[in-house]
Amino acid sequence: MAVDPTELKGRKLGRVLTKLGKVTREQVHEALAVQKTRKEPVGKLLVELGYCSERDLTEALAGQAGMSWVDLAGFEPPEAAIEAIPAESAQAYQVVPIEFNPTSKRMKVAMKSPDNFRAVDDLRLLMGFNVEAVVADSAEVDAILAKHFQSKESVVDVVSGLASDATVQSLGAGGQSIDLDTVMELVENNQIIKLLNLVLLQAIKDRASDIHFEPFENEFKMRYRIDGVLYEMVPPPKALGPAITSRVKVMANLDIAERRLPQDGRIELMVGGNPVDLRVAVLPTMHGESVVMRVLDRSNVELSLDRVGFREDDLEKFRALIKRPNGIVIVTGPTGSGKTTTLYAALAELNEIETKILTAEDPVEYDIDGLCQVQVNEEVGLTFARALRSFLRQDPDIILVGEIRDLETAQIAVQASLTGHLVLSTLHTNDAPSSVIRLVDLGMEPFLLTATIEGVVAQRLVRTICKDCKEQYTPGEEELMELGLTSADIRGREFHRGRGCDNCHKSGYRGRMALFEIMEVDDAMRELIMNNASTGVLREHSRKHGMRSLRDSGLFAIYEGQTTIDEVVRETLAEDG
Repeated sequence: MAVDPTELKGRKLGRVLTKLGKVTREQVHEALAVQKTRKEPVGKLLVELGYCSERDLTEALAGQAGMSWVDLAGFEPPEAAIEAIPAESAQAYQVVPIEFNPTSKRMKVAMKSPDNFRAVDDLRLLMGFNVEAVVADSAEVDAILAKHFQSKESVVDVVSGLASDATVQSLGAGGQSIDLDTVMELVENNQIIKLLNLVLLQAIKDRASDIHFEPFENEFKMRYRIDGVLYEMVPPPKALGPAITSRVKVMANLDIAERRLPQDGRIELMVGGNPVDLRVAVLPTMHGESVVMRVLDRSNVELSLDRVGFREDDLEKFRALIKRPNGIVIVTGPTGSGKTTTLYAALAELNEIETKILTAEDPVEYDIDGLCQVQVNEEVGLTFARALRSFLRQDPDIILVGEIRDLETAQIAVQASLTGHLVLSTLHTNDAPSSVIRLVDLGMEPFLLTATIEGVVAQRLVRTICKDCKEQYTPGEEELMELGLTSADIRGREFHRGRGCDNCHKSGYRGRMALFEIMEVDDAMRELIMNNASTGVLREHSRKHGMRSLRDSGLFAIYEGQTTIDEVVRETLAEDG
């Protein structure tokens, strides 16, 4: 008879605890007997039964993972070890350095749990050290973190220190030429590593979506994008540009000697216990290499339709669309309008044991369990159309095509929906009705569109008012005119804005929300499409049959105190309303 894997794991842990003299074999057997009814880990049950302590359990788990246990009571880390790792990194990974050899770059760190193996990999990647991990009591690790790793060294402090560094100054004296030996020396420089770590941690903490490192003729800029707006950080000395970009390339496993061609890579990190992916894009420019890192913080993504921002009636409409057995559902909007997040949320809801879901994406932004995800690669000929054609031989129920870019992809999407599949995809158009005309312009036959398209969802992202500095105010006539409103129209309505505070970088906004426009394709609209009706006619028909335009959705968000007039005017068109 096969042994349950959980029981097998429990027996192994029990043997380790017995060897360490922490429990007896009889006590382990008692915990295993309780496990048959409780389904709890054996270690937890032994602690509950009073046979061992949490500390004994952690020590045994460390032994089981092949790691040493150290007692840090009263231990003081050497100064070299404290200096070698930024306080922010130690706090983010919940580790303390207990030994460090600067010559061989060997570091020994103590962690609270043997499960924290990603911290070791990340420190190797970020710091360039050979890292050995041991396990210690969590209270003792916390005590050392609190005593030695609370210093708030900022990006400004590190940049100031680097500006006065003799190696950096010598690099800057070389004019346009680059001394590769000096650059490589700086790539491994502790302060460069510390600067990059601080920038990354600051960006993730501020929920930035992108980090930019940009070389110009007389300066090197560092900027990051929060809620769609770029903010500048303190610029490091221009001479540091090649060293910073080379350090990023080392972390992303890119070719640091290749400076003439664009390169793309990926960095995977664990920050504060959360997985963060950084998509790295390097572009050669006139004054050096420009690097953009897209931050994909999985803990920040709300892969649930209830959290995307649909109003209740729109959510019902959208759920009805994605629950259709076949047909095409399109999400449209400009780049960065949240289309991918909406589609991922839809797939998360549809992701069940009995449903086979295939996706073709460029790039694959989030790895989701239960989905077969394909990365499109135009260079080797793996286009959306080719992936989609192969999908039809994979017996799918639901297909996601990252984007319909050409007639071939559109035709195969139509073919897939006609053969009983639900196809989800995106387009780049200004609103929902113009998506139909866009597909006709690509060369699609109107009769095929009417047979397959079930609905189109247009969306935009607007910044939401910062809750910490939100205030009520009365808008002026000019503001109201931009929305096509008069003072009489807004009688009894309240308007809000953000004053600007430290929590929102003085912008008055923190976070973003989506505005939606859902166009359902009914029989009357199919008739209009067959007769080559214009976008205006399709829009008028949809609005008569209950479609709320992007501008209307924006007005609701303003009246509910979620966003401002400026944001809605910036993101939606007057003719939408």
